[in-house]
Amino acid sequence: MTQTEVPTPVVDEVPEQRRSLLDKLFELRARQSTIGREVRGGVTTFVAMAYIVLLNPLILGASADITGARLSAAQVTTATALSAAVMTVLMGLVGNAPLALAAGLGINGIVAFQMAPSMTWPQAFGLVVLEGVCIVLMAVSGVRERIMNAIPRPLKMAITVGIGLYIALVGLVSAGFVTRMPDAAQTTVPVRLGASGHLHGWPIVVFCFGLLLMIVLMARKVPGAVLISIGVATVLAVVLHEGFGVGGWGLTTPALPAHVVAAPDFGLFGHIDLFGGFASAGALAATVFLFTLVLSGFFDAMGTITSVSDEAGLSKNGKVPRMGRILLVDGAGAIAGGVTGSSPNTVFLESAAGVGEGARTGLASVVTGLLFAGTLLFTPLAGVVPAQAAAPALVVIGGLMVAQCRTIPWHDPDYTIPVFLTAALIPFTYSITNGVGAGLIAFVLIKIGRGKWREAGWLLSVLALVFAVYFAIDGVETLFR
Repeated sequence: MTQTEVPTPVVDEVPEQRRSLLDKLFELRARQSTIGREVRGGVTTFVAMAYIVLLNPLILGASADITGARLSAAQVTTATALSAAVMTVLMGLVGNAPLALAAGLGINGIVAFQMAPSMTWPQAFGLVVLEGVCIVLMAVSGVRERIMNAIPRPLKMAITVGIGLYIALVGLVSAGFVTRMPDAAQTTVPVRLGASGHLHGWPIVVFCFGLLLMIVLMARKVPGAVLISIGVATVLAVVLHEGFGVGGWGLTTPALPAHVVAAPDFGLFGHIDLFGGFASAGALAATVFLFTLVLSGFFDAMGTITSVSDEAGLSKNGKVPRMGRILLVDGAGAIAGGVTGSSPNTVFLESAAGVGEGARTGLASVVTGLLFAGTLLFTPLAGVVPAQAAAPALVVIGGLMVAQCRTIPWHDPDYTIPVFLTAALIPFTYSITNGVGAGLIAFVLIKIGRGKWREAGWLLSVLALVFAVYFAIDGVETLFR
């Protein structure tokens, strides 16, 4: 690489002494990044995933526990922001990776709608802590890293492609560009364009405008393209709502808040009962809940870490630097989610939005975490950015991740179907775990069927059996009742 090809650090951002400290902590120059890029990436990731501060209280608050008790929205909001702030900053400092953590979608649904009705909230959060302990033990022992390294690279690439399709679909659905058919059971078309087969309404206009603006700015390689587009689309949404009374924004209405500052409520912090869930729900049911949490948290994070790291160019020979530390922090995130009362925290797919904006180091995660910490006092401001303004980032970054298709050996019969199942089932089932499981089972079966069972290895064979139990868990639970 010539001297002129090396990215030029921004000289006037901070004094040289301070920049040297940041270089030492985050390896900025070694990863060919700058402070400005990391800050933009960190802000972009925060904007793309700030919705979790509002969405998590709605999900956890929608269910009552076995006693009929419901969680306070203010307390869950505080718990969500607190755990996301602490764990994301920790990921930046310990793992030095542009990965942000927060209460995991899907996993919080398990806590709210499957676990809580069978036990009290402290008991449910106690099982969440136990999940985190299990994942931390696997990380410390090296088992988790061995599993990640054992998965063939084509399947890892398929996970990246599947996640790209997944987050693009999440963006399209959250913006209302794609909706579910109300009578999907009676039709052959489960989803459709817009709310009625056609696009209509100003919120969709905001989404389309933000998406097209982002595409153009990224094509022209404008620095901060993602963040600029989100900001412009948010301003447009606020003008439409406040100036012309436009509604239909969904979860987050772009309304100027009446109060900028709100005091945090730490009422849920530390309210856990580690083993009470086994008595309330029964040993078998509680074990199944714990198994589901561990498996979902394990492989959802694995897929996200792998794909985002690949997108950031951090992987070397299919391995991610400091993987042991990254996995340790991710496991600790589940523990933090239980202790704070926010449900298991895990690495977020939206971290890819920050990577698309230039994030390459843990400095971006520190920025994202500090912004989450700010929402503890400025929670009302988190509700200004509507999904229609943030969703274009998910669609665009998802498209960039799907470009990994070019590295997959589609001609190899050992990988063709496993890769397809992995990439397809992640978005089709809204679950990274389901896609990874189906792909691994198919891969091992093909190896055995072709007389190459030794190439699959004992570790992947065991994982295939574990996933077979996972897919049949309802039948297994019924069998032992």
